Amino acid sequence: MNYAFLGAGKMALAIIQGMLRAGVCAPTEMFAACPEPELLENLSDATGVNVLSSNAEAAAAADVVILCVKPADVAEAISQAGDGLAGKLIISIVAGLKVATLEALAPQSRIIRAMPNTAAMVGRAATAFCSSEFATHADEETAQTVFSSVGEVYPVEEKLLNAVTGLSGSGPAYIYLVIEAMSDGGVAAGLPRKLALDLAVQTVAGAADMVCATSEHPAVLREMVTSPAGTTMAGLVALEDRGVRAAFINAVRAAASRADELSGE
Repeated sequence: MNYAFLGAGKMALAIIQGMLRAGVCAPTEMFAACPEPELLENLSDATGVNVLSSNAEAAAAADVVILCVKPADVAEAISQAGDGLAGKLIISIVAGLKVATLEALAPQSRIIRAMPNTAAMVGRAATAFCSSEFATHADEETAQTVFSSVGEVYPVEEKLLNAVTGLSGSGPAYIYLVIEAMSDGGVAAGLPRKLALDLAVQTVAGAADMVCATSEHPAVLREMVTSPAGTTMAGLVALEDRGVRAAFINAVRAAASRADELSGE
């Protein structure tokens, strides 16, 4: 099966590298198109896939077309691909772009809409996807195969995808902010900068692994490290005093709301 990527940015590169690592296909079975020669050159050097300047050529060469462009560039990219999209599966990772919109732009194609996150770059993405009415079971298996190569995959109804965008799509940025803040706190308490950052990174990674490994609710794990009148309790009280829990809830809701706006909802 041949795959075409319309767009050659970081997410396209991450997905292509993941698919190659997982043996989904060979570089000769992948095509990428982008109007920016520098991005195509970087992609070719990193992966060895076929790179083209024409969306029409890339789409015509593929069985599956993966749409990795900015929301403002979608209509032009699909128009340029033209008849090369007819009868083919389009997998879109464009934030906020509804299945109905894609169907209107490419009425002869079958559509799957997905929302991965940037952890795809290290094979640890969380990706949710939904299917159009005309997408087949085989199409869904194809999407599962593509995104499993870069992390975990969750089929959902389309009405949930903007909430997914607010949580896992934007979520890495929230966690980077947490790591930065924890590191700064360590420095403020007297730790050397590099040690503080290393400890913050490992603490966040270890906590996430604990949730995965134990299947316990985070609240249970939190209680396990919170002794009465202890240091952890003092830290948690400081966080609650400043509304950190509410801030994260509101961040997810705000990002989801912005995704709704991009979807025209």
